[in-house]
Amino acid sequence: MSMLTPPGMGGQYRITGDKYPRMRRPRRRGRLVFAIVASAAAVGLIGWGSLQLIDVFTGRGGKSSASGAKADCATKASPSPAANAKALPQPAQITVNVLNATPRSGLAKETADELKKRGFHIGTVGNATQEFDKKVKGIGVLLGPKTALDTTLPVLGTQLAGVDRRADISRTGASVDLILGDKFKSLSSKADADKALAALTAPAPAADKKAGKNC
Repeated sequence: MSMLTPPGMGGQYRITGDKYPRMRRPRRRGRLVFAIVASAAAVGLIGWGSLQLIDVFTGRGGKSSASGAKADCATKASPSPAANAKALPQPAQITVNVLNATPRSGLAKETADELKKRGFHIGTVGNATQEFDKKVKGIGVLLGPKTALDTTLPVLGTQLAGVDRRADISRTGASVDLILGDKFKSLSSKADADKALAALTAPAPAADKKAGKNC
């Protein structure tokens, strides 16, 4: 009988061999892994919260708002061409009286015919009044009411470079005069006139630059 056989049990429950079962404590590896993962998650949350607080106090969180403001500013600073285009009359809306202040005959009719081809409405064609007859030493004079000084006269002026523009405050009506002077030879070429007209009615870039500076 083995010494490990309990008394009174005889050989029925005899323990044989030289290896015996060992009583081990249950493994706690799973709990340890869980604790490590939970600790890492907690540290991560604390770090993320700290970064958020830093952004709040240092103003970094306003980057997106600033970017949005810049985008909105860019939108306001770049309006569509239609919004910036000058409200000037079209050639067909302008009635031009072509008057000859030179000794050369037929000059007024020849000029009036060319202006008509370019879309202008022609009124009176003839000699200049005594006030201007043989007294215009330059290329010519554009004469109209005060309201035409910044509207009709600039449009007509695109057809003849170097012409003088004048306003007659006592004048009524919408028509304007083109008085041909001694140095007049011909109207500007149609290509040059069209280019000048396009530049005159183009959007003004100065307004865009000013809006950009305010941003």
